[in-house]
Amino acid sequence: MTSTLPDPDLQPVFYDGVPAKRLFAWLVDVALILGVMLVLGIVTLTLTFWLWPLFWIATSFLYRSLTIGTGSATLGMRLMNIELRNARGQRFDGGEAVLHTIAYLVCASFLLPQVLSIAMIALGPRHQSLPDLLLGTAAINRPR
Repeated sequence: MTSTLPDPDLQPVFYDGVPAKRLFAWLVDVALILGVMLVLGIVTLTLTFWLWPLFWIATSFLYRSLTIGTGSATLGMRLMNIELRNARGQRFDGGEAVLHTIAYLVCASFLLPQVLSIAMIALGPRHQSLPDLLLGTAAINRPR
């Protein structure tokens, strides 16, 4: 399948500053998930704190797949004015959001794939993470 994502050589404006924006978006998203986790910890009378990894994965999965599925970007990405596009150059649908989220969570669960993913974002022409490369997607600056 050939990609119809913007070409980084012909349309570099779509990829300008994306690595830094992805980092800041990720920090915002982690802070939001942490806030939800703390509220859940209080609401569940500390059960969340005892089962932190399970609740973190579930909360992260729901947050990322729902926000990406409805707007092709997490809240952090929206704040940074970037969004995810599929190989056809279109915004994500719900199924693509779930697949991307699963790929992200698996990659983030292991040190080597996560380090490789970060290096790919920093050095690649389309600044694609490992899940992006596997799914043929990319984060781009939101078109005006």
